[in-house]
Amino acid sequence: MKKVVFPVLCCFALLINCSKGGDITSSPDTNANLKAGNLLSTGASARDLLSNDTFDKLLIEIDYVNGFAPTAGAIANFEEFLRARTFKEDIEFKYTALSSPNEETLTLDEIVDLEKENRDEYNNGSTLAIHIYFADAPADSDEEDENLVTLGAVYRNTSMVIYESTVKDIASRSTAITTEDVETATILHEFGHLFGLINLSTESVNDHEDSESDNHCNVDGCLMRAELEFGASLLKEMKRNTSKGLAAVPSLGPECLLDVKKYGGR
Repeated sequence: MKKVVFPVLCCFALLINCSKGGDITSSPDTNANLKAGNLLSTGASARDLLSNDTFDKLLIEIDYVNGFAPTAGAIANFEEFLRARTFKEDIEFKYTALSSPNEETLTLDEIVDLEKENRDEYNNGSTLAIHIYFADAPADSDEEDENLVTLGAVYRNTSMVIYESTVKDIASRSTAITTEDVETATILHEFGHLFGLINLSTESVNDHEDSESDNHCNVDGCLMRAELEFGASLLKEMKRNTSKGLAAVPSLGPECLLDVKKYGGR
């Protein structure tokens, strides 16, 4: 398993991570053949997500721990993003409230186990299924002594975790930026990785991968820009955007948009 952690510097001296895992080794499963299409590497389903060549419906299963559901606004922003960048017109969200696993922190392997235990939806016919787990515990990779925390991770072609307790904590430290803003930025950035950005089971039209951060864009202001995780303050960046009358959450830059179109999207 490959796991890469991407820190973000916040204006209140807090580092935020976007964690991107690679292949996850699965234990034997009697329904493995039915689930095989959802057990691939990150980015492997970029064309399936973006185009209607094989799948014309997107079913997004959102499992959340009670009290840690995503905001309605963030999910509306997410759906708008999907409709703008993909050719999917049939998009369905399915929500399931779960009890807490009662863990102080969660490893990525534990997240995988939680998905295996709770995920109900897998690819079926012309329906492509995505699973997103909203956790009530932070990532075990967080280093509080160094103010390093993780917001979300993708670890397979249709699998994602959002560390909602951490998202809420970050948002609570600003009066200008909301939980919806932080959720939206995290979900869209992580989903960009599922789209294959940058060079994840895909190949970019032009070379725009950050030389110091694998699978991130080097174009200023892009949603997939590495500085969102490494050298810049996420909250400060959002505040700067809003002060200019722009949306708080960055958009995909021109090079990433070229890649999205190459992979089958809009």
